[in-house]
Amino acid sequence: MKKVLTKGNHKNLTYQDRKGIEERLNNNYTFKAIGEDLCRNPKTISREIKRGSFTREKNHKLRKGICAYKDDCQITNLCSSTYCKKDIPCSKCKMNICSQYCDQYMPGQCSHLLKPPYVCNPCKKYTTCGYDKRWYRANHADDMYHERMSQSRIGIDLSPEEVYLLDELITPLLLKGQSITHIYATHGDKIKCSKRSLYNYIDQGVFRVRNIDLPRKVRYKPRRKQQVFKFDQTYREGRSYTDFELFMSMHPNLNVVEMDVVEGKKGGKVFLTMLFRNCNLMLIFLMDKSTQADVLKVFNDLTGVFGVEGMKKLFPVILTDNGGCFKDPDSLESDEYGDLRTRIFYCDPHKSYQKGKLEKNHEFIRYILPKGKAFDELTQDKVTLMANHINSVVRASLNDKTPFELATLLLGSDTLTKMNLNHVPHDDVHLKPSLLK
Repeated sequence: MKKVLTKGNHKNLTYQDRKGIEERLNNNYTFKAIGEDLCRNPKTISREIKRGSFTREKNHKLRKGICAYKDDCQITNLCSSTYCKKDIPCSKCKMNICSQYCDQYMPGQCSHLLKPPYVCNPCKKYTTCGYDKRWYRANHADDMYHERMSQSRIGIDLSPEEVYLLDELITPLLLKGQSITHIYATHGDKIKCSKRSLYNYIDQGVFRVRNIDLPRKVRYKPRRKQQVFKFDQTYREGRSYTDFELFMSMHPNLNVVEMDVVEGKKGGKVFLTMLFRNCNLMLIFLMDKSTQADVLKVFNDLTGVFGVEGMKKLFPVILTDNGGCFKDPDSLESDEYGDLRTRIFYCDPHKSYQKGKLEKNHEFIRYILPKGKAFDELTQDKVTLMANHINSVVRASLNDKTPFELATLLLGSDTLTKMNLNHVPHDDVHLKPSLLK
């Protein structure tokens, strides 16, 4: 028996619908199957994916890419290697380094993106693929939808001829002292917009008449709009503290890294702090602002130093609070190519004790930089110097060892060297403001 597609409510897709599309794409559902699950026409799903997807370009000079002319290229010996077979084109070489050496290199396009599902979500080879990636993400698609809706409402929904005729109708009447309500009641059949729109058009200067010509408009003060705070909690889905505890019960051997932001003077530079629970080693990064872009830059810089696999090993699980700069977990969890590098979880609101080790460790920062002290004159080198002294303080909770000594055993000396961390002799440890002068 043929399955009948249930009709939808003919309304626009919601964020939950887009989340459902993303999840089903990741599981290799067809457009028809997605449409049946969401009670939508498969063409609606197809149009949504085409409009809501985005391309993530890779840096072909740094990463190996596939050239568009690979099948027909006959260029040889680009790398000038002594082991190169001169009679074989470089496009056939297993090293696949055309993007780094060839001036005629042109990024190719994956043939799978030219047919449904048009995105890389269900592909299992995206980590080794040499093409630019195209993704469908519910967050991005929903933002694009709201932007299109906003743009569609901007401007005047009248043709130039209609504006001229409407101006010829209402301007003489308004100049006689008639109100818009009076004009609308007597000539409503000739006016192709609402009274509210007429006021807006006059305010925007569309007609010859101005606000000063309205009987009462200029006597009104602009209304104060009450600020409405919207609390979007979708970023916490699957990442709450309860989810964190469940995840750790299933992976008890993973190290947890606590993360937070320390503010200096309001509006100035801030610190991004990270603390390894297993050894109490604290990393401090200087940021210009407490924004998502600044935090993402730190993550990308760390990925550049350690690579994706190194990030998975050093920062497998990160626990942080609900600050605005941490509310884009998807971009933090994956690198620019979509490779997973960590897992982000959030403490419950107003329960900072759930990452108490880091909160306690912030006291050392305040010894050197009291609360309210601006960070604007600091450099990353000075911040790293401060971190070295803090990590060289002996802790009773660590059996009279320093975080640096334990980190050398648990994380490796090479890791500490890459982060420019050095041990400070016990008698040279300095935790006063004069350290940074």
